[in-house]
Amino acid sequence: MREPRRRPSTAAARARLRRRSVATRPPQEQPPGAAAPAPAPPLTPTEFRSRRPVPFPTSPQLGLFQPQTSDEKRLRADPQDNPRPNAQDGPQEGSRGRGSGGVLEDVRVAIVMIDAAGTVVLWSPAAEELLGWPSEALVGRDLDVLVGGDAELLRRGHEVIAAAVAQGGWRGPVVLCNRDGAKVVLDARVSLLQNRASSSYLLVRLADARRLNAVEHDLAVQDALFEQSPLGIAVLDDRLRYVRVNETLARMNGLPVADHLGRTTGETLPEGAADEVTAIQRQVLATGEPVVDLTVAGPNPRRAGYRSISYSRLHDRAGRVLGVTGMIMDVTDRYRAVAKVEHARRRLALLNELGTRIGDLLDAVRIAEELAAALVPALADYSGVVLLQAVADGDDLPRHAHTRLTRLVMTGTAAVEPSDTADVMMTKGASIDMAEGSLFARVLRSGLAEQLESPALLEETTSQDDPRVRAAYELGVHSMLVVPLRARGIVLGLMVLSRAGRREGFDRDELAFAGELADRAGSSLDNARLYARERAAALMLQRSLLPQTVPQPPGVEIGYRYVPGSSGTEVGGDWFDVIPLPDDRVALVVGDVMGHGLRAAATMGRLRTAVRTLAMLGLPPDVLLQHVHDLADDLAQGPDEALIATCVYAVYDPATRQLVLAKAGHTPPLLIVPGEPAQVLDLPSGTPLGVGGVPFASVQLTAPEGSLLVLYTDGLVESRTEDIDVGTRRLCAVLEQEFDSVEEACDRVVGTLERGQEPDDVALLVARLGSSRAEAGRETLSWTLTAVPTAASRARRLVRSVLVEWSLVALLDTAELLVSELVTNAVRYSEAPIGLRLSRTGRTLLVEVSDPLPDPPLERVSAGTDEGGRGLQLVHQLADSWGTRAEGAGKVVWFEQALPAAPPVPVD
Repeated sequence: MREPRRRPSTAAARARLRRRSVATRPPQEQPPGAAAPAPAPPLTPTEFRSRRPVPFPTSPQLGLFQPQTSDEKRLRADPQDNPRPNAQDGPQEGSRGRGSGGVLEDVRVAIVMIDAAGTVVLWSPAAEELLGWPSEALVGRDLDVLVGGDAELLRRGHEVIAAAVAQGGWRGPVVLCNRDGAKVVLDARVSLLQNRASSSYLLVRLADARRLNAVEHDLAVQDALFEQSPLGIAVLDDRLRYVRVNETLARMNGLPVADHLGRTTGETLPEGAADEVTAIQRQVLATGEPVVDLTVAGPNPRRAGYRSISYSRLHDRAGRVLGVTGMIMDVTDRYRAVAKVEHARRRLALLNELGTRIGDLLDAVRIAEELAAALVPALADYSGVVLLQAVADGDDLPRHAHTRLTRLVMTGTAAVEPSDTADVMMTKGASIDMAEGSLFARVLRSGLAEQLESPALLEETTSQDDPRVRAAYELGVHSMLVVPLRARGIVLGLMVLSRAGRREGFDRDELAFAGELADRAGSSLDNARLYARERAAALMLQRSLLPQTVPQPPGVEIGYRYVPGSSGTEVGGDWFDVIPLPDDRVALVVGDVMGHGLRAAATMGRLRTAVRTLAMLGLPPDVLLQHVHDLADDLAQGPDEALIATCVYAVYDPATRQLVLAKAGHTPPLLIVPGEPAQVLDLPSGTPLGVGGVPFASVQLTAPEGSLLVLYTDGLVESRTEDIDVGTRRLCAVLEQEFDSVEEACDRVVGTLERGQEPDDVALLVARLGSSRAEAGRETLSWTLTAVPTAASRARRLVRSVLVEWSLVALLDTAELLVSELVTNAVRYSEAPIGLRLSRTGRTLLVEVSDPLPDPPLERVSAGTDEGGRGLQLVHQLADSWGTRAEGAGKVVWFEQALPAAPPVPVD
């Protein structure tokens, strides 16, 4: 920017005048041979008259410092040889101390009068104070007293007198000696005086050269400050009227300097800008507290600008308040630069805030809500996030181009001032119709953001009769941005930003910034959509691998719950199962596969199948867990991924109320006996399946009737903020309450979950053991047979007699054949006693044959010419179900037959 033109300063003008102030009057001519004039007699004050005024000339040739002696040079260079007066001596050089009388107090002017011969005629008290010589010691004496007998100084003194007489005056530095003999540099101004008798006298005004130079320096600085400073400077009186202003401030205010003087700020600036400045001036004048670098708006309303103002109170040397001084600087460029930096900082802060709010979210709806909330009021007054229905639901994106049939939903909204009208303009959850040719349709198809800069263009967003457009008119919306939410080149939705009222409309920079925000949000939305799709697939797989129906075996009331993890995590590998076993026994299983996702769900399915298959063999819990552990390598996903899972397995026999449990690194089960505190079953922990190194062990106990057995996974009691024992105690406190059913107990337990905090899956299995209906309608008979060849015939007779007694003649032939085969096998391979037991319930006939050999019988395919080997084939074909289980040191082979349907009761 070109520097403004400056006027010449008054200080410079005065300096030029001083340089030209050489007297022009020539000395009086003397006739040739005339004698020098005699010394004039002393004059009375009435005889003095001044000659015509002449400026004080300076003569370098006659100045007492030309040339300077070594003493004079040292006198000027070393201030210690001519020390400044201290505080007790009165005002110092350049002093502005309070109580001073003004400039004359700083620079005392001494008056001395001498005649043309150099004789002192008059010596003022000021001269006595300046040099210490009293008047009685000098009046009537020559100059040699004042120069201390220095011939060189005396010679130059007479030269000065001659020059003053010849030119009518003289000005320059002189060196005189004070009464102590020290040399003092003084500034001298000599004027020629003549009386009526034409006698010449010289009026000499002496002043301390150092103090005079300091005052002149101060005046020069003041002039330079006002006239040459690039800052606007003003001095105002105690009524806040301009006393002095410089040209810079006059240009800034757009008025000449003369139009400022005598006027107040309110009379020179526009009303709006003057009020604030006047209030600041009054505050500074009243309190004396300065205001430094306060930024205010410029006075010109047609050109935006900013000023930095500083004001301080002005005092004289006596402490009286004179007014206010001010410095004004145009800081428009600086303010705009700072504003631009602050604007960039706010944008960066908004980007960081948005990343923090949506960076770890995997739910498209929550991302839309957080995005809309983050943009208000930082970027817009109203914001809305419109998503494709497929994105909100986590489905696959449509493969065809967007048409008017494309379903859009307003997923997130925010308003700077919530109101019913704002809800009409942006209704959360509302479907958005994409009319052909509308603004939304164009942005969806092109993927390019668009900007509306007038209220009349709002109708382009949807249709003319849309109530949302009328609501926008009522809210005063005048600027709108419609920005596509994109990911991998696919438009997932729209981000709609609106500004209303007096807020400035959107500019191109804000449009680009909104596009950057939309791109970041689009990536998060696409990640959430992909995650939701994968999670839905994993949930579907997991649910398909869990029991579709849970049986209700006799003597046990079953309740269960499966709660998948929250959207912040993938689906886990938790599972449960209820497996009916022969003899009305039931196996209860809960397990947890390490990891999450599809792999964990698939591994859980294989593990559940293996446990269910081994359970049908009737293995004890510890043996079953050992077999599953041995299969860990085969059940793992691959050779580099080991299977690690926890499991608890329990078998309950309602007939004897015996409960046998074993666990592999799982959370301990709970047993709640009515009327007693909940009991945490202390089972041998074992190691997780796939780890090994510790043998599994079973614990057997008798469960009182009506007891609750609770099996669960760690997601129910584990938390990142508290110990697992705290969660276990909380679970026990809930289960100790009374429940009408196990379903109610499950609901109470699941109600304790903090879903926002616990993202892991939860599997819960609750069983009420030994209910009164367990033995209802059940009949059991048992015998011990000797392992002799006739044992088979005796077994047939026992079965026949019992079935005739039970009126089950329809099952007689098959039961006799099958029990004969099983007893024959037992006699053939065992020499110990053989057990036979028949049980009848309301649904089935159960026949069990036990022997002390642990090895189960193997079914084989016999050739047509083989004489034996068809016994188990007959059992397999004729029985409704059959199997073996371990019991003690031996085994039990059993089969079941369904009871025939009861005949219809005749109606009279």
